[in-house]
Amino acid sequence: MSLRREFVELAKTEGIPFGQLCERFRISRPTGYKWLNRALSDPQESFSDRSRRPYTTPGRTSADMEYEVITLRRQHEAWGGRKISQVLKNRGHKDVPAPSTITHILHRYGLIEKRQTGEGAIYQRFEHDKPNQLWQIDFKGHFAMQTGRCGPLTVLDDYSRYNVVLHAMHSTNTIPVKQVLTDTFQLYGLPYRINADNGQPWGGPRAQGHGITQLTVWLIRLGVKVSFSRPAHPQTNGKDERFHRTLKAEVLKGKTFRDLTHAQKAFDEWRAIYNYVRPHDALGLEVPASRYQPSPRPFPEYLPDIEYSPDDVVVTVTKKSEARFKKRRVAVSKALVGLPIAFRPVHNEDGVFGIYFCHHRLGELDLRLL
Repeated sequence: MSLRREFVELAKTEGIPFGQLCERFRISRPTGYKWLNRALSDPQESFSDRSRRPYTTPGRTSADMEYEVITLRRQHEAWGGRKISQVLKNRGHKDVPAPSTITHILHRYGLIEKRQTGEGAIYQRFEHDKPNQLWQIDFKGHFAMQTGRCGPLTVLDDYSRYNVVLHAMHSTNTIPVKQVLTDTFQLYGLPYRINADNGQPWGGPRAQGHGITQLTVWLIRLGVKVSFSRPAHPQTNGKDERFHRTLKAEVLKGKTFRDLTHAQKAFDEWRAIYNYVRPHDALGLEVPASRYQPSPRPFPEYLPDIEYSPDDVVVTVTKKSEARFKKRRVAVSKALVGLPIAFRPVHNEDGVFGIYFCHHRLGELDLRLL
């Protein structure tokens, strides 16, 4: 500013040509005339830079719309521009800003950190083509409450991302988990397959029969195929793992719950938002409920009988968790004690038998190696 004032005062004296003076101050002639004209028209000119902001901005987001954006963001602190834009459209608002504009608004009001922008990288996703073909099931890690600990049991439909189960639980014991799943099957029907990790209550990586347990025996008898993630590969249940991140960010972060009842109330309220309000990036910003429908397979009143084909050799598992076949003893899971399993000849492999419980393949027996 002092250099500009000095330039103007020297230009008034006409001691040297104007162009030469501009060269000495390393400015262009138009810039020199700009500062000289400002000084001549306004004796109080401060020589500071003037704002380039236009007098009117017809495309500026209205104050009412900014209020809607800010209100929605404060209600859902983990939502970004895309989700907020889509929800406002779904609610019938007109002239909803583009997601990028909403992101700028959030930055301007200090409601989003720079590192958050662009965190949602695009990955190649694999999914089934219909609901209920695959459910992913897992426990979110336990967290402390004022009284005890809570480990949310979650079930996610692979195709729609619909959250089928979000239940606050004290433990991973079979009986309470089975009751939650029973209530779920009665409401939504049976899925064709459930994928779980290798932990309790559905498996164990060092157990016989790929960790088959009392709970997985029950699921198999219901006609549900059970598969397991590879040990140390949680990405096999990637959609449910991603759901856990969302649950942590939108429900658990910074919150303290008194007990399971208090936690379940928060889970129920958020689950409705997740399934019916919150746009999902992987679904083209549709909500999970738009792609989900209950399974046509009803939950049976009684467990169906265990049946095998005529070519199978059926053997009952002994109290020692063994199945005796062709003078061999095959160790199986304790969960199968007293139940029939089948040895089924493998096509074009003489002396090789697949070991089955209902439709579930437990393993293989090769008599040629014994």
